[in-house]
Amino acid sequence: MNRVEYAFLSCHSLSTHANVLLVRDALGRPKQCPYGDAIRATLSPQTQRRADRTHMRDQANLGIGPLASHAWGLRTREWALSTAESLNSAHDWNHQRALDTARAALNGLGLNFGTTANTAYLTKVMVFAPENAGQALAKIINDHQEELDTWIAAADTAKAAADAVKVKAKKKLKGKTEADPGDDEEAPAAEAKAKADVPPMPSKIKKKLIAALAPADAIDISLYGRFLTEIATGGNVDGAIQTITAIGIEPINITEDYFSAADDRKIARQRQGTDFTSALALLNAVDPTLSSDAEDDLPLGDNRGAGMTGYQPFVSATFYAHSVLDRNLLRRNLRNSGTPEAEIEPAARAAEQAFLDAFVYAVPSAKKNTSAAPGTLPKLVLVHEGKRAYNYAACFEEAVQPAAGAPSIQGAKRLLRHHAMITRKEGISPGAVLTYDLAISEYIDDLRLTGELGPIEVHSPEELAAPFTAMQPA
Repeated sequence: MNRVEYAFLSCHSLSTHANVLLVRDALGRPKQCPYGDAIRATLSPQTQRRADRTHMRDQANLGIGPLASHAWGLRTREWALSTAESLNSAHDWNHQRALDTARAALNGLGLNFGTTANTAYLTKVMVFAPENAGQALAKIINDHQEELDTWIAAADTAKAAADAVKVKAKKKLKGKTEADPGDDEEAPAAEAKAKADVPPMPSKIKKKLIAALAPADAIDISLYGRFLTEIATGGNVDGAIQTITAIGIEPINITEDYFSAADDRKIARQRQGTDFTSALALLNAVDPTLSSDAEDDLPLGDNRGAGMTGYQPFVSATFYAHSVLDRNLLRRNLRNSGTPEAEIEPAARAAEQAFLDAFVYAVPSAKKNTSAAPGTLPKLVLVHEGKRAYNYAACFEEAVQPAAGAPSIQGAKRLLRHHAMITRKEGISPGAVLTYDLAISEYIDDLRLTGELGPIEVHSPEELAAPFTAMQPA
Protein backbone atom coordinates (compact mmCIF):
# COMPACT_ATOMS: atom_id res chain seq x y z
CA MET A 1 0.00 0.00 0.00
CA ASN A 2 1.39 3.41 -1.02
CA ARG A 3 1.12 6.01 1.72
CA VAL A 4 1.09 9.74 1.11
CA GLU A 5 3.95 11.32 3.03
CA TYR A 6 2.19 14.68 3.44
CA ALA A 7 -1.04 13.08 4.53
CA PHE A 8 -3.03 16.08 5.73
CA LEU A 9 -4.40 18.74 3.40
CA SER A 10 -5.35 21.75 5.56
CA CYS A 11 -7.83 24.21 4.06
CA HIS A 12 -8.69 27.66 5.42
CA SER A 13 -11.10 30.27 4.08
CA LEU A 14 -12.51 33.71 4.85
CA SER A 15 -15.98 34.42 3.44
CA THR A 16 -18.00 37.58 3.98
CA HIS A 17 -21.80 37.37 4.10
CA ALA A 18 -24.16 40.31 4.32
CA ASN A 19 -27.51 39.97 6.10
CA VAL A 20 -27.92 36.18 5.94
CA LEU A 21 -29.37 33.41 8.07
CA LEU A 22 -27.37 30.40 6.86
CA VAL A 23 -28.08 28.36 9.98
CA ARG A 24 -30.34 29.01 12.96
CA ASP A 25 -30.72 27.77 16.51
CA ALA A 26 -33.81 26.29 18.18
CA LEU A 27 -35.27 29.80 18.56
CA GLY A 28 -34.82 30.64 14.89
CA ARG A 29 -31.93 33.03 15.54
CA PRO A 30 -28.42 32.97 14.01
CA LYS A 31 -26.18 30.48 15.80
CA GLN A 32 -23.50 32.03 17.98
CA CYS A 33 -20.90 31.17 20.59
CA PRO A 34 -18.44 32.95 22.88
CA TYR A 35 -14.86 32.79 21.61
CA GLY A 36 -11.90 34.80 22.78
CA ASP A 37 -12.95 38.31 23.70
CA ALA A 38 -16.33 38.43 21.93
CA ILE A 39 -19.52 36.62 21.00
CA ARG A 40 -19.23 35.30 17.44
CA ALA A 41 -21.63 34.24 14.72
CA THR A 42 -21.13 30.57 13.83
CA LEU A 43 -21.88 28.06 11.09
CA SER A 44 -22.21 24.50 12.37
CA PRO A 45 -19.97 21.82 10.83
CA GLN A 46 -22.95 19.76 9.64
CA THR A 47 -24.28 22.79 7.73
CA GLN A 48 -20.97 23.23 5.93
CA ARG A 49 -20.43 19.52 5.31
CA ARG A 50 -23.88 19.07 3.78
CA ALA A 51 -23.29 22.07 1.51
CA ASP A 52 -19.94 20.59 0.41
CA ARG A 53 -21.30 17.08 -0.10
CA THR A 54 -24.36 18.17 -2.08
CA HIS A 55 -22.23 20.52 -4.18
CA MET A 56 -19.95 17.64 -5.18
CA ARG A 57 -22.91 15.38 -5.89
CA ASP A 58 -24.79 18.00 -7.91
CA GLN A 59 -21.70 18.65 -10.02
CA ALA A 60 -21.22 14.93 -10.62
CA ASN A 61 -24.90 14.49 -11.56
CA LEU A 62 -24.44 17.19 -14.19
CA GLY A 63 -21.43 15.33 -15.55
CA ILE A 64 -19.08 18.05 -14.29
CA GLY A 65 -15.87 17.58 -12.38
CA PRO A 66 -13.59 14.68 -11.47
CA LEU A 67 -16.26 12.61 -9.68
CA ALA A 68 -18.79 12.56 -12.53
CA SER A 69 -18.41 8.80 -13.04
CA HIS A 70 -18.47 7.80 -9.36
CA ALA A 71 -21.25 6.30 -7.26
CA TRP A 72 -22.75 8.22 -4.35
CA GLY A 73 -24.53 7.59 -1.11
CA LEU A 74 -27.90 8.64 0.28
CA ARG A 75 -28.55 9.58 3.89
CA THR A 76 -32.20 8.99 4.67
CA ARG A 77 -34.75 7.41 7.01
CA GLU A 78 -36.69 6.08 4.00
CA TRP A 79 -34.85 2.89 3.10
CA ALA A 80 -37.97 0.76 3.77
CA LEU A 81 -39.93 2.99 1.37
CA SER A 82 -37.15 2.83 -1.24
CA THR A 83 -36.95 -0.95 -0.92
CA ALA A 84 -40.74 -1.29 -1.16
CA GLU A 85 -40.79 0.85 -4.31
CA SER A 86 -38.26 -1.47 -5.94
CA LEU A 87 -40.17 -4.58 -4.82
CA ASN A 88 -43.30 -3.11 -6.35
CA SER A 89 -41.82 -1.84 -9.63
CA ALA A 90 -39.07 -4.39 -10.34
CA HIS A 91 -40.54 -7.53 -8.76
CA ASP A 92 -44.32 -6.91 -9.03
CA TRP A 93 -45.02 -7.12 -5.29
CA ASN A 94 -48.23 -5.85 -3.74
CA HIS A 95 -47.52 -2.39 -2.33
CA GLN A 96 -48.59 -3.06 1.26
CA ARG A 97 -46.85 -6.43 1.39
CA ALA A 98 -43.70 -4.80 0.02
CA LEU A 99 -43.80 -2.12 2.72
CA ASP A 100 -44.39 -4.56 5.57
CA THR A 101 -41.73 -7.01 4.38
CA ALA A 102 -39.12 -4.30 3.82
CA ARG A 103 -39.82 -2.89 7.28
CA ALA A 104 -39.58 -6.33 8.92
CA ALA A 105 -36.33 -7.16 7.08
CA LEU A 106 -34.62 -3.92 8.14
CA ASN A 107 -35.97 -4.30 11.66
CA GLY A 108 -34.38 -7.76 11.71
CA LEU A 109 -31.01 -6.09 11.10
CA GLY A 110 -31.46 -3.97 14.22
CA LEU A 111 -32.95 -0.82 12.71
CA ASN A 112 -35.88 0.52 14.74
CA PHE A 113 -38.86 2.31 13.24
CA GLY A 114 -41.24 5.05 14.32
CA THR A 115 -44.42 4.24 16.21
CA THR A 116 -46.87 6.73 14.67
CA ALA A 117 -48.82 6.42 11.44
CA ASN A 118 -46.52 8.91 9.74
CA THR A 119 -43.27 7.29 10.90
CA ALA A 120 -44.17 3.59 10.85
CA TYR A 121 -41.98 2.98 7.78
CA LEU A 122 -39.23 5.46 8.67
CA THR A 123 -36.16 4.34 10.60
CA LYS A 124 -35.56 6.27 13.81
CA VAL A 125 -32.10 7.24 12.59
CA MET A 126 -30.90 8.23 9.15
CA VAL A 127 -28.83 5.58 7.42
CA PHE A 128 -26.06 6.63 5.02
CA ALA A 129 -25.81 3.92 2.36
CA PRO A 130 -25.12 3.59 -1.39
CA GLU A 131 -27.83 5.22 -3.49
CA ASN A 132 -28.75 1.87 -5.09
CA ALA A 133 -29.14 0.10 -1.73
CA GLY A 134 -32.94 0.06 -2.03
CA GLN A 135 -32.74 -1.90 -5.28
CA ALA A 136 -30.14 -4.28 -3.81
CA LEU A 137 -32.25 -4.89 -0.68
CA ALA A 138 -35.34 -5.52 -2.81
CA LYS A 139 -33.56 -8.15 -4.90
CA ILE A 140 -32.36 -10.02 -1.79
CA ILE A 141 -35.83 -9.92 -0.24
CA ASN A 142 -37.42 -11.13 -3.48
CA ASP A 143 -34.89 -13.96 -3.85
CA HIS A 144 -35.56 -15.17 -0.28
CA GLN A 145 -39.22 -14.28 0.11
CA GLU A 146 -40.38 -17.74 1.28
CA GLU A 147 -37.74 -17.94 4.00
CA LEU A 148 -38.45 -14.37 5.05
CA ASP A 149 -42.22 -14.97 5.17
CA THR A 150 -41.67 -17.95 7.47
CA TRP A 151 -39.29 -15.98 9.71
CA ILE A 152 -41.55 -12.92 9.83
CA ALA A 153 -44.56 -15.03 10.86
CA ALA A 154 -42.58 -16.71 13.65
CA ALA A 155 -41.11 -13.40 14.79
CA ASP A 156 -44.55 -11.74 14.84
CA THR A 157 -45.96 -14.57 16.96
CA ALA A 158 -43.08 -14.35 19.43
CA LYS A 159 -43.33 -10.55 19.60
CA ALA A 160 -47.07 -10.77 20.27
CA ALA A 161 -46.36 -13.18 23.13
CA ALA A 162 -43.70 -10.83 24.51
CA ASP A 163 -46.11 -7.90 24.33
CA ALA A 164 -48.78 -9.92 26.15
CA VAL A 165 -46.33 -10.76 28.95
CA LYS A 166 -45.39 -7.08 29.20
CA VAL A 167 -49.05 -5.99 29.48
CA LYS A 168 -49.74 -8.68 32.07
CA ALA A 169 -46.70 -7.59 34.10
CA LYS A 170 -47.86 -3.97 34.08
CA LYS A 171 -51.35 -4.92 35.25
CA LYS A 172 -49.90 -7.08 38.01
CA LEU A 173 -47.60 -4.29 39.13
CA LYS A 174 -50.48 -1.81 39.12
CA GLY A 175 -52.63 -4.03 41.30
CA LYS A 176 -49.87 -5.03 43.73
CA THR A 177 -50.45 -4.18 47.43
CA GLU A 178 -48.20 -4.22 50.47
CA ALA A 179 -50.02 -7.31 51.71
CA ASP A 180 -49.33 -9.07 48.41
CA PRO A 181 -45.93 -7.74 47.20
CA GLY A 182 -45.31 -10.57 44.74
CA ASP A 183 -41.94 -11.30 43.25
CA ASP A 184 -40.29 -8.14 41.85
CA GLU A 185 -38.06 -10.20 39.58
CA GLU A 186 -40.80 -12.41 38.13
CA ALA A 187 -42.24 -9.97 35.56
CA PRO A 188 -38.93 -8.72 34.09
CA ALA A 189 -37.64 -12.27 33.85
CA ALA A 190 -40.78 -13.41 32.04
CA GLU A 191 -40.59 -10.46 29.65
CA ALA A 192 -36.90 -11.10 28.94
CA LYS A 193 -37.62 -14.76 28.22
CA ALA A 194 -40.44 -13.83 25.85
CA LYS A 195 -38.16 -11.43 23.97
CA ALA A 196 -35.45 -14.09 23.78
CA ASP A 197 -37.94 -16.39 22.09
CA VAL A 198 -38.14 -14.04 19.07
CA PRO A 199 -36.21 -15.92 16.38
CA PRO A 200 -33.25 -14.14 14.75
CA MET A 201 -33.25 -13.51 11.03
CA PRO A 202 -31.63 -16.38 9.05
CA SER A 203 -27.92 -15.58 9.07
CA LYS A 204 -27.34 -16.01 5.33
CA ILE A 205 -30.09 -13.50 4.51
CA LYS A 206 -28.91 -11.10 7.21
CA LYS A 207 -25.35 -11.11 5.84
CA LYS A 208 -26.61 -10.30 2.35
CA LEU A 209 -28.84 -7.46 3.57
CA ILE A 210 -25.98 -5.97 5.60
CA ALA A 211 -23.73 -6.20 2.55
CA ALA A 212 -26.34 -4.25 0.56
CA LEU A 213 -26.10 -1.42 3.10
CA ALA A 214 -22.27 -1.54 3.23
CA PRO A 215 -20.47 1.61 2.00
CA ALA A 216 -19.34 -0.12 -1.23
CA ASP A 217 -18.20 2.38 -3.87
CA ALA A 218 -20.10 5.41 -2.56
CA ILE A 219 -17.36 8.02 -2.74
CA ASP A 220 -18.97 10.45 -0.29
CA ILE A 221 -19.13 7.78 2.43
CA SER A 222 -15.37 7.28 2.06
CA LEU A 223 -14.94 11.05 2.36
CA TYR A 224 -17.37 11.89 5.15
CA GLY A 225 -17.76 8.55 6.93
CA ARG A 226 -20.81 7.17 8.68
CA PHE A 227 -21.75 5.99 12.15
CA LEU A 228 -24.28 3.17 12.33
CA THR A 229 -24.58 1.78 15.86
CA GLU A 230 -27.87 -0.04 15.24
CA ILE A 231 -26.20 -2.72 13.10
CA ALA A 232 -23.21 -4.20 14.90
CA THR A 233 -21.49 -5.31 11.71
CA GLY A 234 -22.99 -2.56 9.54
CA GLY A 235 -19.69 -1.03 8.55
CA ASN A 236 -18.91 2.16 10.43
CA VAL A 237 -16.53 4.41 8.49
CA ASP A 238 -14.29 7.10 9.99
CA GLY A 239 -14.62 10.21 7.84
CA ALA A 240 -11.49 11.42 6.04
CA ILE A 241 -12.66 15.05 6.29
CA GLN A 242 -12.63 17.04 9.53
CA THR A 243 -14.55 20.32 9.79
CA ILE A 244 -14.65 22.97 12.51
CA THR A 245 -17.51 25.26 13.45
CA ALA A 246 -16.92 28.31 11.27
CA ILE A 247 -16.64 31.45 13.42
CA GLY A 248 -17.18 35.11 12.69
CA ILE A 249 -13.84 36.88 13.03
CA GLU A 250 -15.51 40.05 14.37
CA PRO A 251 -18.04 40.51 17.22
CA ILE A 252 -21.47 39.25 16.21
CA ASN A 253 -23.70 41.74 14.41
CA ILE A 254 -27.38 40.74 14.34
CA THR A 255 -30.01 42.82 12.59
CA GLU A 256 -33.65 42.45 13.64
CA ASP A 257 -35.22 42.99 10.25
CA TYR A 258 -38.82 44.23 10.44
CA PHE A 259 -40.80 43.04 7.45
CA SER A 260 -44.29 43.65 6.12
CA ALA A 261 -45.86 41.39 3.52
CA ALA A 262 -48.41 42.91 1.17
CA ASP A 263 -51.85 41.39 0.59
CA ASP A 264 -52.42 41.40 -3.17
CA ARG A 265 -56.21 41.97 -2.89
CA LYS A 266 -55.71 44.95 -0.58
CA ILE A 267 -53.14 46.43 -2.93
CA ALA A 268 -55.51 45.99 -5.88
CA ARG A 269 -58.29 47.86 -4.03
CA GLN A 270 -55.89 50.63 -3.03
CA ARG A 271 -54.78 51.10 -6.65
CA GLN A 272 -58.39 51.25 -7.88
CA GLY A 273 -59.32 53.91 -5.34
CA THR A 274 -62.58 54.17 -3.36
CA ASP A 275 -65.78 53.69 -5.34
CA PHE A 276 -68.18 56.00 -3.41
CA THR A 277 -71.11 55.11 -5.68
CA SER A 278 -70.81 51.41 -4.88
CA ALA A 279 -70.26 52.17 -1.20
CA LEU A 280 -73.48 54.31 -1.08
CA ALA A 281 -75.49 51.58 -2.82
CA LEU A 282 -74.23 49.02 -0.32
CA LEU A 283 -75.18 51.25 2.62
CA ASN A 284 -78.66 51.90 1.19
CA ALA A 285 -79.21 48.17 0.84
CA VAL A 286 -78.61 47.57 4.53
CA ASP A 287 -81.78 46.48 6.36
CA PRO A 288 -82.43 49.18 9.02
CA THR A 289 -83.97 46.54 11.27
CA LEU A 290 -80.63 44.75 11.59
CA SER A 291 -78.65 45.27 14.77
CA SER A 292 -75.39 47.20 14.67
CA ASP A 293 -73.55 43.93 15.31
CA ALA A 294 -75.02 42.45 12.14
CA GLU A 295 -73.88 45.51 10.17
CA ASP A 296 -70.36 44.92 11.50
CA ASP A 297 -70.46 41.43 9.98
CA LEU A 298 -70.89 42.71 6.43
CA PRO A 299 -67.97 41.45 4.22
CA LEU A 300 -66.42 44.86 3.60
CA GLY A 301 -62.74 44.74 2.45
CA ASP A 302 -60.31 46.61 4.72
CA ASN A 303 -57.64 48.44 2.72
CA ARG A 304 -55.58 49.47 5.74
CA GLY A 305 -52.23 48.04 6.77
CA ALA A 306 -50.08 45.18 5.47
CA GLY A 307 -51.15 41.60 5.02
CA MET A 308 -48.61 40.33 7.56
CA THR A 309 -45.79 41.82 9.65
CA GLY A 310 -43.01 40.45 11.82
CA TYR A 311 -39.31 40.37 12.62
CA GLN A 312 -36.57 38.19 11.11
CA PRO A 313 -33.03 38.15 12.52
CA PHE A 314 -30.10 38.25 10.10
CA VAL A 315 -26.36 38.33 10.65
CA SER A 316 -23.50 39.94 8.74
CA ALA A 317 -20.04 38.47 9.28
CA THR A 318 -16.76 37.35 7.82
CA PHE A 319 -16.44 33.66 8.72
CA TYR A 320 -13.21 31.74 9.20
CA ALA A 321 -13.78 28.15 8.04
CA HIS A 322 -11.38 25.23 8.23
CA SER A 323 -11.48 21.67 6.93
CA VAL A 324 -8.74 19.08 6.64
CA LEU A 325 -8.54 16.01 4.43
CA ASP A 326 -6.70 12.93 5.70
CA ARG A 327 -5.39 11.50 2.43
CA ASN A 328 -4.24 8.18 3.85
CA LEU A 329 -7.55 7.57 5.64
CA LEU A 330 -9.39 8.32 2.39
CA ARG A 331 -7.33 5.71 0.58
CA ARG A 332 -7.90 3.21 3.40
CA ASN A 333 -11.65 3.82 3.27
CA LEU A 334 -11.67 3.27 -0.50
CA ARG A 335 -9.71 0.05 -0.09
CA ASN A 336 -12.00 -1.22 2.69
CA SER A 337 -15.06 -0.44 0.60
CA GLY A 338 -13.87 -2.88 -2.06
CA THR A 339 -12.49 -0.41 -4.60
CA PRO A 340 -10.08 -2.30 -6.91
CA GLU A 341 -6.46 -1.56 -6.06
CA ALA A 342 -5.73 0.00 -9.44
CA GLU A 343 -8.62 2.47 -9.00
CA ILE A 344 -7.83 3.65 -5.46
CA GLU A 345 -5.23 6.29 -6.32
CA PRO A 346 -7.19 7.86 -9.22
CA ALA A 347 -10.34 7.88 -7.10
CA ALA A 348 -8.54 9.49 -4.16
CA ARG A 349 -7.05 12.22 -6.33
CA ALA A 350 -10.41 12.89 -7.97
CA ALA A 351 -12.08 13.09 -4.55
CA GLU A 352 -9.41 15.54 -3.33
CA GLN A 353 -9.92 17.82 -6.31
CA ALA A 354 -13.72 17.71 -5.93
CA PHE A 355 -13.40 18.43 -2.21
CA LEU A 356 -11.28 21.52 -2.89
CA ASP A 357 -13.80 22.71 -5.47
CA ALA A 358 -16.60 22.33 -2.90
CA PHE A 359 -14.55 24.04 -0.20
CA VAL A 360 -14.25 27.08 -2.44
CA TYR A 361 -17.73 27.20 -3.99
CA ALA A 362 -20.23 25.50 -1.65
CA VAL A 363 -22.38 27.79 0.52
CA PRO A 364 -25.27 26.71 2.80
CA SER A 365 -28.52 27.46 1.00
CA ALA A 366 -30.79 28.49 3.90
CA LYS A 367 -32.77 31.68 3.11
CA LYS A 368 -31.20 31.67 -0.35
CA ASN A 369 -34.20 33.36 -1.99
CA THR A 370 -33.99 36.39 0.32
CA SER A 371 -30.20 36.60 0.66
CA ALA A 372 -28.71 35.04 -2.52
CA ALA A 373 -25.97 33.67 -0.24
CA PRO A 374 -25.01 30.75 -2.56
CA GLY A 375 -23.61 33.33 -5.00
CA THR A 376 -20.95 34.40 -2.50
CA LEU A 377 -17.31 33.76 -3.40
CA PRO A 378 -14.71 33.50 -0.62
CA LYS A 379 -12.49 36.45 0.12
CA LEU A 380 -9.47 34.19 0.65
CA VAL A 381 -8.70 30.47 0.46
CA LEU A 382 -5.43 29.04 1.76
CA VAL A 383 -4.51 25.38 1.21
CA HIS A 384 -1.33 23.63 2.36
CA GLU A 385 -0.18 20.14 3.22
CA GLY A 386 1.74 18.58 6.06
CA LYS A 387 2.34 15.49 8.16
CA ARG A 388 -0.30 16.73 10.60
CA ALA A 389 -3.35 18.99 10.40
CA TYR A 390 -3.14 22.73 11.13
CA ASN A 391 -6.15 24.66 12.47
CA TYR A 392 -5.71 28.46 12.45
CA ALA A 393 -8.83 29.46 14.41
CA ALA A 394 -6.57 30.62 17.26
CA CYS A 395 -5.33 33.58 15.22
CA PHE A 396 -8.84 35.07 15.54
CA GLU A 397 -9.14 34.61 19.31
CA GLU A 398 -8.82 38.38 19.52
CA ALA A 399 -11.80 39.59 17.52
CA VAL A 400 -11.20 41.83 14.52
CA GLN A 401 -12.68 45.29 15.20
CA PRO A 402 -14.65 46.82 12.29
CA ALA A 403 -13.66 50.32 13.44
CA ALA A 404 -10.10 49.53 12.24
CA GLY A 405 -11.27 48.73 8.71
CA ALA A 406 -13.05 46.02 6.74
CA PRO A 407 -12.90 42.81 8.83
CA SER A 408 -12.23 40.62 5.78
CA ILE A 409 -9.13 42.65 4.83
CA GLN A 410 -7.84 42.66 8.40
CA GLY A 411 -8.59 38.95 8.66
CA ALA A 412 -6.76 38.10 5.42
CA LYS A 413 -3.63 39.95 6.57
CA ARG A 414 -3.74 38.28 9.98
CA LEU A 415 -4.30 34.81 8.48
CA LEU A 416 -1.41 35.12 6.03
CA ARG A 417 0.94 36.44 8.73
CA HIS A 418 -0.06 33.58 11.01
CA HIS A 419 0.55 31.07 8.22
CA ALA A 420 3.96 32.58 7.52
CA MET A 421 4.91 32.06 11.17
CA ILE A 422 3.66 28.44 11.19
CA THR A 423 5.41 27.74 7.89
CA ARG A 424 8.67 29.07 9.29
CA LYS A 425 8.48 27.27 12.64
CA GLU A 426 7.05 23.97 11.44
CA GLY A 427 8.90 23.76 8.15
CA ILE A 428 5.74 22.96 6.20
CA SER A 429 4.92 23.67 2.57
CA PRO A 430 3.56 27.24 2.12
CA GLY A 431 0.87 25.84 -0.16
CA ALA A 432 -1.37 27.94 -2.39
CA VAL A 433 -3.63 30.94 -1.96
CA LEU A 434 -6.71 32.00 -3.94
CA THR A 435 -8.63 35.26 -3.63
CA TYR A 436 -11.73 36.76 -5.20
CA ASP A 437 -11.28 40.17 -3.54
CA LEU A 438 -9.57 43.12 -5.22
CA ALA A 439 -8.11 44.63 -2.03
CA ILE A 440 -6.74 41.29 -0.86
CA SER A 441 -5.36 40.65 -4.36
CA GLU A 442 -3.47 43.96 -4.15
CA TYR A 443 -2.13 43.00 -0.69
CA ILE A 444 -0.90 39.67 -2.10
CA ASP A 445 0.79 41.57 -4.95
CA ASP A 446 2.58 43.75 -2.39
CA LEU A 447 3.77 40.66 -0.50
CA ARG A 448 5.05 39.16 -3.74
CA LEU A 449 6.97 42.31 -4.64
CA THR A 450 8.67 42.38 -1.25
CA GLY A 451 9.41 38.64 -1.33
CA GLU A 452 7.16 37.98 1.66
CA LEU A 453 4.50 35.88 -0.09
CA GLY A 454 5.04 32.25 0.86
CA PRO A 455 2.10 30.49 -0.83
CA ILE A 456 1.76 30.26 -4.59
CA GLU A 457 -1.10 32.46 -5.83
CA VAL A 458 -3.53 30.52 -8.01
CA HIS A 459 -6.68 31.61 -9.80
CA SER A 460 -9.06 28.64 -9.64
CA PRO A 461 -9.95 25.72 -7.33
CA GLU A 462 -8.42 23.30 -9.85
CA GLU A 463 -5.04 24.98 -9.39
CA LEU A 464 -5.21 24.70 -5.61
CA ALA A 465 -4.31 21.00 -5.88
CA ALA A 466 -1.65 21.44 -8.56
CA PRO A 467 1.29 22.25 -6.27
CA PHE A 468 0.71 19.05 -4.31
CA THR A 469 0.14 16.37 -6.93
CA ALA A 470 3.86 15.99 -7.62
CA MET A 471 4.35 15.00 -3.97
CA GLN A 472 1.83 12.15 -4.14
CA PRO A 473 2.74 8.61 -5.21
CA ALA A 474 2.47 7.97 -8.95
